[in-house]
Amino acid sequence: MKDIKADVIDAKASAIALSAIDTETKNNALGAMIKALDTFRNKINDANAKDMISADAMRKKNELTDAMVKRLKVNDEKINGMIDGIKDVIKLSDPVGETMSAVELDDNLTLYQIRCPIGLIGVIFESRPDVVPQIMSLCLKSGNAVIFKGGKEAVNTNRVLFDILSEAAYAAGIPKGVFSIMETREDVSSILKMDGYVDLLIPRGSNEFVKYIQDNTKIPVLGHSAGICHVYVDEHADEDKALNVALDSKIQYPAVCNAAETLLVNKRIASSFLPKIVNAFVINGVEVRGDEETVRMIGKGKIKEAKASDWDEEYNDLIISVKVVDSADEAIEFINKHSSKHTDSIVTENKGTALKFVDLVDSSSVLVNASTRFSDGYRYGKGAEVGISTNKIHSRGPVGMEGLTIYKYVLVGNGHVVKDYAGKNAKKFKHRALNDKFEL
Repeated sequence: MKDIKADVIDAKASAIALSAIDTETKNNALGAMIKALDTFRNKINDANAKDMISADAMRKKNELTDAMVKRLKVNDEKINGMIDGIKDVIKLSDPVGETMSAVELDDNLTLYQIRCPIGLIGVIFESRPDVVPQIMSLCLKSGNAVIFKGGKEAVNTNRVLFDILSEAAYAAGIPKGVFSIMETREDVSSILKMDGYVDLLIPRGSNEFVKYIQDNTKIPVLGHSAGICHVYVDEHADEDKALNVALDSKIQYPAVCNAAETLLVNKRIASSFLPKIVNAFVINGVEVRGDEETVRMIGKGKIKEAKASDWDEEYNDLIISVKVVDSADEAIEFINKHSSKHTDSIVTENKGTALKFVDLVDSSSVLVNASTRFSDGYRYGKGAEVGISTNKIHSRGPVGMEGLTIYKYVLVGNGHVVKDYAGKNAKKFKHRALNDKFEL
């Protein structure tokens, strides 16, 4: 039987060794991981085919949602995406050892703030095997060890991806033991209790799943429990832009957390815009649930009446709720009440209204004249992402390598002692900002 605690202890120790690995070695390891993904395409696809058969049976028993089954699917296009993500991570600067600030406290007494890895990251996720290369590559480049725990629905795909990627990295000089994978439900309970070893947990999955993780551990948790995203079409919107943005936000990939779930339309543009967007939604297979005013304008036979619960619903499907609002102020108030603080967008040609929206909407990503689907680590130029955080400490929004690092202070002196800076004849500190990089 696998000794989970022993693996975690080994990973914690290996994290220290990894933190000192040079950039060239890390990039070479990432290159080896790319080659492994390309070489073992058939092995990955064969493993995924087994999982898809099991997942379909689970879906029929209502044990998996359609959205989770879609996320589970891996093909050559998905593998190409995994490869592209790792290539982008190689291009990114190595954050480890970066001097964030330098302050001269006194002559020959300098304080440096230096970026460093967090340590041991625990990643617990459902359904999406592409999480493995995404997070493994980001953790490797940022100097963090990582423990993976995927869902049973993707056990074959996760294991194959983990094995080929970790073996490639180890062969390229990465310390053995920095990557570990858990495969049983009991392992999750074990990991949640290991606050003495695991420095950060990143859950990826359903609202209920993430909330469970947040409520059952002392380990800091980075992530979001829901993706209730809005598009607000302002009275000063360009209707063609609004049509494209709203449609893409909903249908480009409805099963993900940055897809729009609610469309808000200013009443001064509603009579013109609503028929166009509703027709576009219907043509694309989207079920529209409207408030009283929307139903009145469109007609009861064409759309459904929204319930109060719809405004707080993450559909992850081809369903959208639509509401007519009196003003941008009402839209902002509505979003701050019902949004999950993930991603919200405004479509407008009025710069003042756009700035008000940006200033007052309390979400981790606020977009102007752009689809909510842009809220993504890869699209934001982070190479990939470990997740999207709605937290207000440490890291927020799509989290790349900067969210996997913290910092330490390094004070370099020359025999300095505090007593010289205390008392009646105390020396004065300079506290002068420097542009210097850390060196001894």
